Amino acid sequence: MSNRGNNSGSVLASLLAGAAVGVVLGLIFAPEEGKKTRKKLRKVAEDWSEQAREQYGKTAEMLKDQYHKTADKVKEQYHKYKEQASHSIADAEDDAQTELDGLK
Repeated sequence: MSNRGNNSGSVLASLLAGAAVGVVLGLIFAPEEGKKTRKKLRKVAEDWSEQAREQYGKTAEMLKDQYHKTADKVKEQYHKYKEQASHSIADAEDDAQTELDGLK
């Protein structure tokens, strides 16, 4: 899972870097009046901010779901092994009692 997370992070970082380069090149090669440029930059920043919030929400929800699934599996395994250990202890006690009774 960590590889998938790293790949997602690097893809997102690459997309953001590519978008930033595109914006800068657009401003360099198509300069406009300062007010229009600031308006465009503000719009781009707002769009990126919204996309980042959405991605954060999706990622947080995915991680939360994965955490709960993993926690449920761990609890299930814990109870399974606890029950097996209880049975093994009970069997060992019975065997020991049988041996003791045989020595009398």
